[in-house]
Amino acid sequence: MSVSVLDTFGLKCPQPVLKLAVLAPDMQMGDVLEILGDCPTFEKDLRIWCERLGKVFLSVKDEGKDRKRIQIQF
Repeated sequence: MSVSVLDTFGLKCPQPVLKLAVLAPDMQMGDVLEILGDCPTFEKDLRIWCERLGKVFLSVKDEGKDRKRIQIQF
């Protein structure tokens, strides 16, 4: 199991999800991806992505000023 970080600060919908989709095929079962973002729909978009693709939405940490740190397990 590895932990990777994807910084999407400054990107607006749908760019964070598109960047996630590019990385997803390289992730192994059990790997964790921590995604940093500040788009207003960031959390909602990632929750929907996880639900549709059967990934585990582990946590969300609000870091203030619309910045969030979300962890997804593959």
